[in-house]
Amino acid sequence: MKLVRKDLEKDNAGQVTLIPEEPEDMWHTYNLLQVGDSLRASTIRKVQTESATGSVGSNRIRTTLTLCVEAIDFDSQACQLRVKGTNIQENEYVKMGAYHTIELEPNRQFTLAKKQWDSVVLERIEQACDPAWSADVAAVVMQEGLAHVCLVTPSMTLTRAKVEVNIPRKRKGNCSQHDRALERFYEQVVQAIQRHINFEVVKCVLVASPGFVREQFCDYMFQQAVKTDNKLLLENRSKFLQVHSSSGHKYALKEALCDPAVTSRLSDTKAAGEVKALDDFYKMLQHEPDRAFYGLKHVEKANEAMAIDTLLISDELFRHQDVATRARYVKLVDSVRENMGTVRIFSSLHVSGEQLGKLTGVAAILRFPVAELSDQEDDSSSEED
Repeated sequence: MKLVRKDLEKDNAGQVTLIPEEPEDMWHTYNLLQVGDSLRASTIRKVQTESATGSVGSNRIRTTLTLCVEAIDFDSQACQLRVKGTNIQENEYVKMGAYHTIELEPNRQFTLAKKQWDSVVLERIEQACDPAWSADVAAVVMQEGLAHVCLVTPSMTLTRAKVEVNIPRKRKGNCSQHDRALERFYEQVVQAIQRHINFEVVKCVLVASPGFVREQFCDYMFQQAVKTDNKLLLENRSKFLQVHSSSGHKYALKEALCDPAVTSRLSDTKAAGEVKALDDFYKMLQHEPDRAFYGLKHVEKANEAMAIDTLLISDELFRHQDVATRARYVKLVDSVRENMGTVRIFSSLHVSGEQLGKLTGVAAILRFPVAELSDQEDDSSSEED
């Protein structure tokens, strides 16, 4: 993301002008936009024209509109962002108050104005404009006959290809059908890797599977690469890292990212940090439940006691339509930071973010046990009885 201009007042009202440069930046833009914001960008509008003879025709005209945002639609696979709203600035082609949908796309500048830029939104702009945040990882999660080729960016897990091939069972004395189908499956996965993984950007390619599938696949891939003199695969052989997973489904990617060998290799990526934080939370919940809270009310109580060491919160909560609810989450984040706690904002498009979402989207690892909260709950429940 490129920051062209930033004009903020003392009360944090103002506008920023940005140019998204990569598909990832469209996700950041989606998280920056809120209903009620003002968005200015170039767009195409169908305009009806009447000639001197009275015949009516329609032309597509490029114009710049300023909309008051009413609806935001993000397609995570295509990385397309559509913003619907009403025109709030004089325009020769579009009446004031008329509805229009602007499609934001990479390399097209836009200006976003807000009445209040909070700390979470400003931090996201900093991250989006910092090239160090785009340290990317690719993953191939597979089992016999099923493979998912994914890109793990700092903000989301994108499934770039799904390969499914029916593998017949081995039969006594005749394994040829099974072997031929397996070879066909491996070949399709290799093609998907070459088509969807940019080795100039990707630091590491995880190959995860149950059993020996990953070893057999990697042996096949590099044998074929030697035979066909495939320089792309041979030069990047060191980037491939084999790890265990329970299946070839996308959700198994979390297990692969938890592997200690992977964590050390990816220590500087945001995705690995999120997975470790969630793993630490689950361990704490199991062994010291008084030091692991989830749910907004519980976490706020722990924060009042200045007990939060690490706050885990989903970015989905900051897209809440209710301004007061959103402000409550922002206040919690600011307060934890003021009390010298660590805040990890999880992406809801990551596997770890999806898991956190199942735990209400907000959780905390505490510095010390806060038993009073559970005692209060016990008291109130007994009173109700």
